[in-house]
Amino acid sequence: MSTSLIIVIVIALVLILMYNSLVAKKNQVENIFASVDTVLKKRYDLIPNLVATVSKYMEHEKSLLTEVTKLRADANKPNISDEQKIALDAKISSALGSIMIAVENYPDLKANENVMHLQGTLNELEEQLSAARRAYNQAVTDYNNAIEMIPTNFMASAMAYKRKQVFEIVESERKNVNVKELFNS
Repeated sequence: MSTSLIIVIVIALVLILMYNSLVAKKNQVENIFASVDTVLKKRYDLIPNLVATVSKYMEHEKSLLTEVTKLRADANKPNISDEQKIALDAKISSALGSIMIAVENYPDLKANENVMHLQGTLNELEEQLSAARRAYNQAVTDYNNAIEMIPTNFMASAMAYKRKQVFEIVESERKNVNVKELFNS
């Protein structure tokens, strides 16, 4: 076997390995995003029950409930991109957090068995969503590293692979908790 043939075989093997690695990372990102999507769907299915239960009590927060309902409707539209889903997730997280804070101002509502059940279910979904987001972000980080690092970046460019967006926390959740305010309420 000639040296040039061995070199061609080695180069072909390296290209095949790089190609397969990139395809595997892309598929892993899509698979994990599907897991995130499943938990998001459960959360979106919970929202009508939550809004129906709290709307009787929370007349002053009608605009907040309307916003959550609108965001849920936007999230359930067909053919929205992953980036739009990520943006809607951040908005819905913020709005649901506001509803749960508002519930604290209504003692009858806070003690309502349905609301307590919905809060428990929502907390469980948020924990599942958090775990799914972490897995997705790790897969996206691996994917983004692969498409930006040499030598796989050349193959990724030829395959038209683009950077993927990670889930980030909303700006309101980045603020420090005011412990003094919590004890005064």
